[in-house]
Amino acid sequence: QAQQRCEGCDSLFGEYYCDICHLFDRDKKQYHCQECGICRIGPKEDFFHCSKCNLCLSLSLQGKHKCIENVSRQDCPICLEDIHTSRVGAHVLPCGHLLHRTCYDEMLKEGYRCPLCMHSALDMTRYWRQLDDEVAQTPMPTEYQNMMVEILCNDCNARSTVQFHLLGMKCKNCESYNTAQDGRCRLPLEEQ
Repeated sequence: QAQQRCEGCDSLFGEYYCDICHLFDRDKKQYHCQECGICRIGPKEDFFHCSKCNLCLSLSLQGKHKCIENVSRQDCPICLEDIHTSRVGAHVLPCGHLLHRTCYDEMLKEGYRCPLCMHSALDMTRYWRQLDDEVAQTPMPTEYQNMMVEILCNDCNARSTVQFHLLGMKCKNCESYNTAQDGRCRLPLEEQ
């Protein structure tokens, strides 16, 4: 039978052995999570199992993450590989979606938005303030100065009508520039 030591000579097959998964490995402070159904790299006291997300997460996220039911049963939207059984740790975005930690690091080299829902994947407040200054210092050509556009904010999902600017259009609700034009440009009524 599968076990940690040989029945005949008592040789140790692995520093860690799980008699449920029949996993042999070096000691990496692994533990078996009954709810996940697999062994996880620990130590166990640094993690908790979120039953709604269906995944073991760092204690630092307990009560501080947005739960999405069975989010760990989806593939990583970057590499399209399984997250639940991956040896690479998962990174929980503010929107609740998961990416492999390595995929998250690579994503940040190219952009700042969740590839699934387009919410900002990190706190962009400082960058939005810099963009405020750049917008204020960059006048638009005369033909665009009074042009208004309808936008949809990817962060708070609010719709609003704002003045068009080439560098970005700021959400009136949450002050994010993570917006998309949601309609055609139009001039104010007094100029139509």
